[in-house]
Amino acid sequence: QVQLQESGPGLVKPSETLSLVCTVSGGSITTNWHYWSWIRQAPGKGLEWMGAIDYIGGTAYSPSLQSRTSISRDTSKNQFTLQLTSVTPEDNAVYYCAELGSSGSWGQGTQVTVSS
Repeated sequence: QVQLQESGPGLVKPSETLSLVCTVSGGSITTNWHYWSWIRQAPGKGLEWMGAIDYIGGTAYSPSLQSRTSISRDTSKNQFTLQLTSVTPEDNAVYYCAELGSSGSWGQGTQVTVSS
């Protein structure tokens, strides 16, 4: 069973870069047909898919966030990372990492607050 765990700072200052890491266990991020996504949910709003990196390292991003988002991976650590630049209070949300392909597994989520 694939398990995912998000980690990173819970508080980020406006205009800074948010960096979150998702550590995967119970499976490899290079396994065929696995797609590793970042998803967020702001207070009172629905889930928002931010982007993904696939099992061969290809990436895709939400058009609305593409200019500020970067997803990368470290296969030696079985991790993938989200970077979101120039954050504002509108980026306050619970951030989830998930595998939306074969396993459908999600992390428990991590709260991120943007505040000075």
